[in-house]
Order: sequence, then structure tokens, then C-alpha cells
Amino acid sequence: MTNSNTDQPSELKELEEKLNQLIEQYNSLKKENDSLKTKQETLVREKAKLIEKTTLARIRVEEMINRLKAMEHGS
Repeated sequence: MTNSNTDQPSELKELEEKLNQLIEQYNSLKKENDSLKTKQETLVREKAKLIEKTTLARIRVEEMINRLKAMEHGS
């Protein structure tokens, strides 16, 4: 047998350390993922507001153009 009883505690300790590193990495990635989701939600809301503002501005400009055309033809 290549593994003696004295090797088992050190192997167990190495596995424990690796597991702790994985847990830390998981927690870090989860925190980052939550943060990115929040930022994405904010950006989606901002985009919707900008699309609405752009649509309203386009409608106003089209209305002004139509009024100018009507004035031009009315003269």
C-alpha cells in the first residue's frame, strides 16, 4: 500500500483547502453575477426610457415638419 496512515491527514487537509477555495470562488462569482444582473436590469430600464424619449422626439419632429409643409402649401 503506497498511502500510509500519516499521508491521509495531509491529503484530507489538501482536499479541505481546495474545497474552501472553491467555496470562496463560488461566493465571489455569485456576488459578481448578482451585481451584473442588477446593472443589466438598470440598463434595460434606461434603454426603455431612451427609446420612449426618442419615439416622442421623432413624433414631435414629424408633427413640426407636417405643420411647416401645411404652412408652405397654405401660403
